[in-house]
Amino acid sequence: MLIRGRRIYFIAVVITMAAGLASRRYGDMLPVFLHEHAGDALWAGMIYFGFRMVWTRRSKAWAFLLSFVFSWGIEFSQMIQIPWLNEVRSTMLGALILGHGFLVIDLVRYTAGILSTFVIDHYFLSNRRSSYEH
Repeated sequence: MLIRGRRIYFIAVVITMAAGLASRRYGDMLPVFLHEHAGDALWAGMIYFGFRMVWTRRSKAWAFLLSFVFSWGIEFSQMIQIPWLNEVRSTMLGALILGHGFLVIDLVRYTAGILSTFVIDHYFLSNRRSSYEH
């Protein structure tokens, strides 16, 4: 039962990650609003699903709060400009995980992404998971 729950969240992580990378790669094909905001919202949603995958027995509220702390912490860490950290940020993987510079709008995007994935989890994934477990 626990494995099936993890599998559902793993699939959600992969789909969300693929959508986020696609929004970056093919953003010029999207409407301007999605091009500007979807990547960061999907990144934060992926973080939420990742926490749900790793800690399936914890509550959705716990994953919700932890996702905020994590994603907002990453954003605020962008105010720290030290050479070795900037070197990490200059790599593709470092940029995807840590970003480049602090933007208040990113906090709004993260909030929207976490709220959206929380709602998806609550109304679709958790209900689906509980039907597997009975």
